[in-house]
Amino acid sequence: MNSETIKGKWSQLKGEVKKRWADLTDDDLLRVEGNRDKFVGVIQERYGQAKSKADVERDVDAWNERHKLW
Repeated sequence: MNSETIKGKWSQLKGEVKKRWADLTDDDLLRVEGNRDKFVGVIQERYGQAKSKADVERDVDAWNERHKLW
């Protein structure tokens, strides 16, 4: 999927993201811009060290299985 398609789909999925990760702010979602690595980093920042990067990546991948963003 090209970057413009991902950005467009990301805009549509922000509500679904906030349902799953309610602590994320609108500014957090703007920073992500549909980029998976940025998304993982923002989740780690917001939720602190309670979750390892590997755990966050598994959560993101499971979420992505339903939404097919990346």
